[in-house]
This record gives sequence, structure tokens and C-alpha cells, in this order.
Amino acid sequence: MGKGGALSDGVIKKIILSYTYVSIWIFLSFSVIVYNKYILDKKMYNWPFPITLTMIHMAFCSSLAVVVIKVFKVVEPVKKMTRETYIRSVVPIGALYSLSLWLSNSAYIYLSVSFIQMLKALMPVAVYSIGVLLKKESFKSETMTNMLSISFGVAIAAYGEAKFDTWGVMLQLGAVAVEATRLVLIQILLSSKDIKLNPVTSLYYVAPCCLVFLFFPWIFVELPVLRETSSFHFDFVIFGTNSVCAFALNLAVFLLVGKTSALTMNVAGVVKDWLLIAFSWSVIKDTVTPINLFGYGLAFLGVAYYNHCKLQAAKAEDALKKVQQSDEEAAGKLLEERESEGAAKRNETED
Repeated sequence: MGKGGALSDGVIKKIILSYTYVSIWIFLSFSVIVYNKYILDKKMYNWPFPITLTMIHMAFCSSLAVVVIKVFKVVEPVKKMTRETYIRSVVPIGALYSLSLWLSNSAYIYLSVSFIQMLKALMPVAVYSIGVLLKKESFKSETMTNMLSISFGVAIAAYGEAKFDTWGVMLQLGAVAVEATRLVLIQILLSSKDIKLNPVTSLYYVAPCCLVFLFFPWIFVELPVLRETSSFHFDFVIFGTNSVCAFALNLAVFLLVGKTSALTMNVAGVVKDWLLIAFSWSVIKDTVTPINLFGYGLAFLGVAYYNHCKLQAAKAEDALKKVQQSDEEAAGKLLEERESEGAAKRNETED
């Protein structure tokens, strides 16, 4: 009886821990999005410099990642990371990441938080399409039909958007396309070479690279404007807390992926999106129309079905691997038994 109680206590503890990690991730992800919107929006803090904001994040995150890896040695650096691998694999990913952050942060100047979340539902469509183009995914008409239904849902949500801004939509769609390409390239350039980056090592290798890439557009696009607005003083409280939130979010992803499953992450992402839409409507007073919600609901169902299919495929792959492993082990044991039998017979004939 005591054993059963201990087991249930252990299970309860695991569930509580999982929910705690998920809650922390939702809270931080939510905070970073709302905080970025607050800083960049002309009607709020009115500091419309997305490249500068992204560069502040990258400088802060890469510095902290160096401290975590080199000083405190909490996380191990990647052993397989040679200079050639860095230039061929990490640099292209860093270039795409810097562009993705620049475009997505720029979209906050023009679009509402709720509408941005709705447009982000196109991410699986972009990842799948680019995966097929780069021969990383196999084309399946059923999956493509699902992708079209997600796109149709997002199109309805866009049609129902009260404050539709073409330039803002182009920026956000560009961000989705670039981010999807980055995710597929991570599979091609890093996973294929068995190089696994967690969010901390990812910042350690990728953030300095992003900083360098963002520096060039920053000189031409934002630096001249920043020089003209001489009244600007660097608000350490605002930008400091914003950067701490961005770094904490990466740590939370590290914890969440390490301690829970990818499905938990997907479900948590869905909860966060609906919370953001509710917050955007109730607190920021963004207009969310019924057509918006109907379209996003359709897209959301498509994304949920896509995630379900991916999870089933991953489970089937795991089961297959286990079967193959047990078959190999059984074959190995059989071989050992035959060898020992043969050795015993040889000994008998020698005697």
C-alpha cells in the first residue's frame, strides 16, 4: 500500500512540476510579446526601433550565455563545433534568425498583438512547404489539404481584421517565411551532423552572429534617425527588464523542452495564443471581430490536427526503433548462445 502511495506522490510531483514549467513559459512568452509591443508601439512607449531593440536583446543574451557556459559552467559547449561547422551551419542560421526577429518586431508597430498571433498560425504551413521544397519532408496530399485549410482560416481572420495594415501583414508573413526556413535549415545543417543546440548554447553561438548581421542594416536604417532624436536617453529599467525577460524566456524553453514533451510545448503554445488574443482585446483594447475569431478557430483546428499527426508519426517511429532494438538484442543473445554451444561442443570433441 505504501509503495502505491509513494508512486502516486511521485506522479503528482511530476505533474505539478510540468504545469509549473508550462506556466512559467506561458507567462514569460506572454510578457516578452506584450513588452515588445509596448516599447515599439507609437501609441504606447513610442520607441519604433525594432533593429535596435533586437540588438539590445542579442547583446544581453549572448553576454549572459557566455557567463553561464564559460564562467559558471552550468551548460557544456558543443564539442563538435569546429570553425568550419560554425561558418557553414551556424552563420546562415544566425543570418535568418536576425532577419526573422527584425521583421517580427517591426510588425508590432503596425499590427495588433491578437492579429499577429493569428498570422503566426501559418508557421506549420510555411515549415511544411519549405520542407517539401528542400526535400526534407515528403509531399502528402492529405497534409497539403490540411495546410490549405489553415491558410483559409488565416485568410478569413485577415478579412475580418478591423485595423488591417498591408505593410504590417507583409512584415509578419515575411517573418514567418524566414523563421520557417531557419527551422528547416536547423534540421539540414545541424541535426544531420548530430549537433544539438539547446536554447542556452543556441544563444552562445547564434546571438553574437545575429548582432553582427543586424549591425549593417542598423547603421543605415535606424542610426541616422536615432541621432536626430537627440532627446532620447537610454532607459535602463525598461530595456534592462525587457532583456531579462527575453533571456529568461530562452531558459524557460530549455527547461520546458528538457522536462516535458514536444506535445506539451505545442499545447502550451495554443493556450498562450488564446490568452494573448483575450489580453489584446480586454486590456490593450484591440478590436477582435467575430470573423477574426471564426477564421482563427478554423486555422487553430488545422494546426491542432497537424500537431496530432506529427505526434502519432513520432510515436510510430519510436515504437519501430524499440522493436528493431529488441530484435537486435534477441539476435545478439541467440548468436552468443550458439557460439557458447559451439565452443562447448568443440571442447567435448577435444576431450
